[in-house]
Amino acid sequence: MTKKWVVGAAWPYVNSVPHLGNLIGSVLSADVFVRYLRLRGDDVVFVSGSDEHGTPIEVEALKRGVDPKTMTDQVHEYVSNLFDKWGISFDNYTRTESPIHKEFVRDLLMKVYENGYIFEQEDIVPYCPKDGIFLPDRFIEGTCPYCKYPRARGDQCDNCGRLLHPTELIEPRCVLCNSPPVFKKTKHWFLDLPKLQDKILDWVKSNPNLPDNVRNFTLSWIGEGLKPRSLTRDNKWGIPAPFPGAEGKTIYVWFDALLGYISATKEYFERKGEKDKWIEYWKNPETRVVFFIGKDNIPFHSVIFPALEIASGEGYVLPWSIAATEYLLFEGEKFSKSRGIGIWIDEAIEIMPVDYWRFALIRLRPEQRDANFSWREFYRIINKELCDDVGNLVHRILSFIYKRFNGIVPEPGELKEPDEKMIEKIKSTVDEVDKEYERFRLRLALERVLELAWSGNQYINVKAPWEKIKTDKKDAETTMWIGANLVYALTVLLAPIIPNKAEELWNMLNINESLWKPGRIHEIKKMPIEPGHRIIEPKPLFPKLPSDFLQKIEEIVKEVRIRVNEKRPKVLR
Repeated sequence: MTKKWVVGAAWPYVNSVPHLGNLIGSVLSADVFVRYLRLRGDDVVFVSGSDEHGTPIEVEALKRGVDPKTMTDQVHEYVSNLFDKWGISFDNYTRTESPIHKEFVRDLLMKVYENGYIFEQEDIVPYCPKDGIFLPDRFIEGTCPYCKYPRARGDQCDNCGRLLHPTELIEPRCVLCNSPPVFKKTKHWFLDLPKLQDKILDWVKSNPNLPDNVRNFTLSWIGEGLKPRSLTRDNKWGIPAPFPGAEGKTIYVWFDALLGYISATKEYFERKGEKDKWIEYWKNPETRVVFFIGKDNIPFHSVIFPALEIASGEGYVLPWSIAATEYLLFEGEKFSKSRGIGIWIDEAIEIMPVDYWRFALIRLRPEQRDANFSWREFYRIINKELCDDVGNLVHRILSFIYKRFNGIVPEPGELKEPDEKMIEKIKSTVDEVDKEYERFRLRLALERVLELAWSGNQYINVKAPWEKIKTDKKDAETTMWIGANLVYALTVLLAPIIPNKAEELWNMLNINESLWKPGRIHEIKKMPIEPGHRIIEPKPLFPKLPSDFLQKIEEIVKEVRIRVNEKRPKVLR
């Protein structure tokens, strides 16, 4: 049965270009999942956008002498183009400056206000006398009062994951000038989370689809008792707060961007001329809403977002699941632009073909624990697994068919035990891969596909068609018919991960239909390449990385970094 999905990738904040860790934590993982669902035949809307409001952007624009809108226009266009180059198949990649989004946020928050879930009261807010500004939560750092991590932010500790208030930090400091802030009283509007606590808790406990890391973190956080969260900020760059008496206040970026999942769906259908169709997704209890995020964003998606939905009284479907990755480290350290640690997504595509990156990142996806990217492991994954285990296998099969059977898939004879086992392996892999995708285990889904390739290599070696064609031609013909269908299976199952290379391989198979036809995954089990089908001349698809790659990569990165920096918008240099 066709399922209906809304898949959202966490909205990138436009103060910088995303790095590889950002990419695998949200956008790339979501894209692979969405591409698989479409191949399975499901009905999917895939949305995200640029998160562009708040004081960090306002301050950065001020430093550079430009208007915040001018800055975010440039960055949004640049990052959008990068996602296109990475093959990210968004239905709508929008922005928080979208008029539809701003109107939607104001309308929904007014419904929450009218339903009695928003109240006003004075709050104590950090103010930097040296810089002359109220500091947003992420512009103040200090020691976490719970785990003693020395670089906790004013809204959250990245080490223990707890949400914080700036006043809780020990020895707080302004991240702009490192001086201690003073705390001033100012009026703000708050979301009454305590009033919503029982409903959120019921949703978490009754939802069997939440991964353990999301469920456990959320239950632990709720167990400590939810506190009201400020919805408004004292800055100019943002969506004006709609509440009576809130003139001069703007909506806190986290509440603003979270609602973008709904507004982006609304905008998508409005652009298609189907103004009300978004309601079929967001108010349909059968819709599966899934978010792909990094683990540091769990509480905002598992508590704040459902709280806003419930409080609005609009009947929006609550998240079906939240796929939260752990952290991807770079050579054992956290990504750091200032220290030059890591690779950013515009640099990556200058170093290597996009599909090589997509394959390696899914192979390294930190699904249950933090994972480490190293150039040595990247080299092994590409040369051994992608080029040897997959690339060499498909080239052996297609080249043999092209050279020994004039490019025509032969008629199989009587199936022997190795043949039957190989056919069963192809069919069972489809089910195994599907189970992993249903659990958002993309790395394990890829591992199941690689196991099929490994079995395929063993099968070809055992059957040795290059020998059998001399002594038992019919057996060689059987092997190559199964081999052609094995290539078909690998092409389709790898397509969500390496879409460009899969398209090239699909063209070699010479199938006169789109690779991306809905339901294509189910065709695999039918062994659809029939005897008599003609393929075209195959070419090697996966050139190996050179043997001196590891010796040269640091120098390559330095050269690329200089070149890419010149291409970036000035506001990002």
